[in-house]
Amino acid sequence: MIVVFGSVNVDFVTRVERIPGPGETILGPGYAVIPGGKGANQALAARRAGAAVALVGAVGRDPFGPLALSLLERDGVDLSRVATVDAPTGAAFISVSDGGENAIVVAAGANAHVSAEQLHDAPLGDGDTLLLQREVPDAEALAAARIANKAGARVILNAAPAGRLDPALLACLDLLIVNEHEAVIVGAGLDIAGEPDAIARDIDARHGVSTIVTLGADGAVGWTGGLRRAAPALPVTPLDTTAAGDTFCGALAAAMDGGLGFTTALARAAAAGSLACAAEGAQTSIPTREAIDAAVAGFQA
Repeated sequence: MIVVFGSVNVDFVTRVERIPGPGETILGPGYAVIPGGKGANQALAARRAGAAVALVGAVGRDPFGPLALSLLERDGVDLSRVATVDAPTGAAFISVSDGGENAIVVAAGANAHVSAEQLHDAPLGDGDTLLLQREVPDAEALAAARIANKAGARVILNAAPAGRLDPALLACLDLLIVNEHEAVIVGAGLDIAGEPDAIARDIDARHGVSTIVTLGADGAVGWTGGLRRAAPALPVTPLDTTAAGDTFCGALAAAMDGGLGFTTALARAAAAGSLACAAEGAQTSIPTREAIDAAVAGFQA
């Protein structure tokens, strides 16, 4: 079982020729309003990758709340621990360039009210997984991690958005996932410098926390117990990188929760993240277990 403790958003997405610079206005042809949020995205990715998943989060009492939860409900994610609060449903404002890159501004809204108390009687025990991100309050994420530690569950943190990690939270982790930019920021907060690969190695060595760095088109690299593992990305033409990292995290958690080893889980996550880049949107781009199976088999053939 995977319990995702994280954010739920609606995404306002517009295509643009290029990402605007400071003070610049660029016109887009239109926009879409679709479900998103790092917690919700990762919960859906884990579910589509074959895991049983429960989401702990919050939405507002506005019309966006049901929209934000719609695909999660359809795909069978347990939403019984998603609170409805007196704050607007979280929102992300996303510009996607013709090259598939994105720029995102997130308004927390209801996500600022997510509480570890919502984990009361959550299905967390030995062999289960708690998956965290950083779009809900850090203090509540720490409290959730401590609950999971006490229950004997695996704790995974995707340190996004990046920032200094509380040493107490780091001490609760079994696995840390960052992209190459986040690795540098997280490393600096831990007095670790160097290239992302070296930062991952040093976090694993110094803190005993297995660390994975996603590298976009170059795949991903991970360090665990002093051993380095790498997985290539699939050769896809990127349409939209939104939620590719979330898809990676959810697929990785699902693979590990299902008993697969670090190396195999890394390869499946890299394949899933690549597939997400080849489709538009956040949750709409997240692949199924069958698609991941086919992609991995085809790439290895």
